[in-house]
Amino acid sequence: MTEPVILDLDEHGDFVDPETGEPVPAEAVPRFLARWLEVPATATDIVVFVHGWQNNRETADRRARQFFGLLEERHAAGSYEGLGVWQGFYVMVRWPSMSNPFLTGYRRIRDRAHAMTTDGRAAEALGQLLGYLNAERQLPGSAPSLRTVTGQYLHCVGHSFGGRFVVEAVQAAAGDGPPVLGWDRADPRYPYTVDTLLVFQMAARPDIFTNRFAPVLRAAPINGPVVLTRSRFDRATGLWHRLAEGVRGIGNVGVEAPADEVANTVLHKVSAEYSRSELDRRIVNVESGWRFRRGRWWNPAGAHSDIWYPESAHLLLSLAELAR
Repeated sequence: MTEPVILDLDEHGDFVDPETGEPVPAEAVPRFLARWLEVPATATDIVVFVHGWQNNRETADRRARQFFGLLEERHAAGSYEGLGVWQGFYVMVRWPSMSNPFLTGYRRIRDRAHAMTTDGRAAEALGQLLGYLNAERQLPGSAPSLRTVTGQYLHCVGHSFGGRFVVEAVQAAAGDGPPVLGWDRADPRYPYTVDTLLVFQMAARPDIFTNRFAPVLRAAPINGPVVLTRSRFDRATGLWHRLAEGVRGIGNVGVEAPADEVANTVLHKVSAEYSRSELDRRIVNVESGWRFRRGRWWNPAGAHSDIWYPESAHLLLSLAELAR
């Protein structure tokens, strides 16, 4: 596995220069990214991972590497004929998400994540990142039956509150682009900024795609659905989210509205393939309680972070395969 690129955001949503420790001004972000990010020509797939609640710099680094390692291992062990070669280029985005595991800590990080994308610049900064990667990569071909590596695919993965950052970034990267979310690969201009968008245990209201994130359904350049896992054993987005916002969160109950845009499936074992038909909606809830069910006995968040399994990697690799 190639060494991941690490990008840090401060609590205001600005990138942090690793040499000076100072925030990077908005106008300097393109130069900053060009300096620290160079997509190798040998890469077939670019994966951007944004962690969630209760991570310091060290645990965020470890968990991102754990997920990237699962992708490498699963691809080597599996049979993804439509995917073919996988040469991953990995980017982890870290942000200050550490707090106590109780309701007060959940509320504090929820408020911080919200402020970073509203009053702060996290959405714009990450949107610039996606735009930069989209501009720098070799764009894939447009043939619907593409089965050879002729381009580089871009995948966004978020966990918990990191899922908010990911979706906000896709909205920011969309700009005034065409409403192309779906599996249509017939447009020779390849108008997609992101090939797959996957969020594990999202810490957000189940109706958020009817208001704040509604633009993702109308004009998001995503070559595929917005895929989100859920587990009834996730107490952070169940109990804590209900106490903080009056409703259980997506990570516990899934996306509930708009109902006509939502499909539901189950997290597959690594031996079972996902079909295009079960993922062919704008939003897909993936019931994962059979796998995401463990939590450390002392942690009231339950299975909120119990996502580090081969089946998680299988889900992303399957989406990447279908996006080809």
